[in-house]
Amino acid sequence: MASLWNKSMIIANLIMLSWCVVVPPSTAELPRFDHTPTKADGSFSFLVIGDWGRKGGYNQTEVAYQMGIIGEKLEIDFIISTGDNFYDDGLIGVDDDAFFESFVNIYTAPALQKQWYNVLGNHDYRGDVEAQLSPIMREIDSRWVCLRSFIVNAEIAEFIFVDTTPFVDKYFTEPEDHVYDWSGIQPRHNYLAQLLKDVDSALRESTAKWKIVVGHHTIKSAGHHGNTKELARQLLPILQANEVDLYINGHDHCLEHISSSESGIQYLTSGGGSKAWRGDVSWWKPNEMKFYYDGQGFMSIKITQKEVDIAFYDAFGNVLHKWSTSKHLYVSAM
Repeated sequence: MASLWNKSMIIANLIMLSWCVVVPPSTAELPRFDHTPTKADGSFSFLVIGDWGRKGGYNQTEVAYQMGIIGEKLEIDFIISTGDNFYDDGLIGVDDDAFFESFVNIYTAPALQKQWYNVLGNHDYRGDVEAQLSPIMREIDSRWVCLRSFIVNAEIAEFIFVDTTPFVDKYFTEPEDHVYDWSGIQPRHNYLAQLLKDVDSALRESTAKWKIVVGHHTIKSAGHHGNTKELARQLLPILQANEVDLYINGHDHCLEHISSSESGIQYLTSGGGSKAWRGDVSWWKPNEMKFYYDGQGFMSIKITQKEVDIAFYDAFGNVLHKWSTSKHLYVSAM
């Protein structure tokens, strides 16, 4: 009984600590992490995986194995998860074995023992959301960083991670048999208004060479879920106004690259971490659809001062698609 009481006290103290660490200050600015590149030239590489948490099933283990190989080859600095981290209904609490079965015991390669920056997906919202956000998870595995929305500053690039699930109307109006954990975001209108304000402010104030936004839900997609109209209406104008370079997401269980005739934004879907092969692909403008693969896999990105290099891989480590873009360095006249 005493040991149980002690465990309860430890958990309670950690939860209290989470209010100090996770909750933004009164100005409502997004929490910020600095991830300083270790390479001499300031460049860095990372992997992107989404929609993965199925206890090794649906080729999750095979994808993880290839991530380890590619991660070592590229000397990656961190990993980004685009959400739906635990199926089917998130975690039931901080002591849920699924955290080990779907994360700790799956991504075991040496190259993957780096920081994981995670956003929440709609399936994560069907469980105990606070469990994934809790600092207790970092006590269990120090790689785990998961907040609703936050910033990662990597000097030449800045990443804005956005909590996209609360934007989607149908989760509120047509939840079907699902129960969503909306604690922490009510009233919804105020939450979304403040989040959009914070994202706009963070992007406007950013001096990084490359601006990247990460969310779970699609903005443009030819996959099963298609476009998320709420994000296209509310978030996209902010991304366009602030000249965002990449929007990275999951949600559709595929690998996908769509360019845009409206702006320079590249839409990159990496949602092939486990269950895929939906088989229903919508027509897309040929001049915008750069790549689509209805299967499992992941993505790598290398960023330098002048260039971004992107590659998509399948569950066997084969390169399916590559794309690069560059920016010239301008030196102002004295």
